[in-house]
Amino acid sequence: MATRILLTGGAGRLGTALRGLMPELMAPGREELDITDPASIERAFAQYRPPVIVHAAAYTDVARAETERALCWRVNVEGTRNLVRTALKRDVQFVHISTDYVFWGDEGGYREDDPLGPVRNYYALSKLAAEEVVRVLPRHLILRTSFRPSPFPYPVAYHDLYTSQDYLEVIAPEIALALQHLHQIPYPTLHIATERKSVYELARRTRPEVEPRSRQEAGVALPEDISLEVSRWHGLKHSWNSQGVL
Repeated sequence: MATRILLTGGAGRLGTALRGLMPELMAPGREELDITDPASIERAFAQYRPPVIVHAAAYTDVARAETERALCWRVNVEGTRNLVRTALKRDVQFVHISTDYVFWGDEGGYREDDPLGPVRNYYALSKLAAEEVVRVLPRHLILRTSFRPSPFPYPVAYHDLYTSQDYLEVIAPEIALALQHLHQIPYPTLHIATERKSVYELARRTRPEVEPRSRQEAGVALPEDISLEVSRWHGLKHSWNSQGVL
């Protein structure tokens, strides 16, 4: 019998993709589960009684966060804190979807246990703070990842920003796999991503006519190399495959 999982942000890009891959997910809409409303969270937990919660709801507009700081903080930090406070009263496994932006982003190849921060922008600050909130829970898994919708949605892409992000159709099945094997993940933090490449290289895979631009033109501070080291995730998949559970 599949584990009952309550998903926040089910109407977002990642949430929608996960629901398509895992129809058994319990994903109430915002009118039923509003993470900025503690009473709404209490009602949802009482109704669904989930042994696992996957927190995918987030404010993700990096540029707009600079001018909508209050909203970004309310969703990413206060919303996460509301969920954690309710989860602390119950015996639940908490899976938090985080980002590569919690690192400074000058070296790349970041491992799960590398020091976090300092941050480049307000969105990154909010996600780093949210991670720290989640760590008060005795049973948690922080999944750091990065993804784009396909095809690449912009006419230009940064040639001097390196990343290990990939398209949603690549990343979502990997996250679904992790959720399906949650009881076999012994780590509190896990990176799920692909190989290092520039955003421009990634963009050309689905939008060949995309034009290269510098991250200096973004209007918001961005990292040079935010790529993630993913050997921990590859090791888990190899182990599951050798056990015949994939």
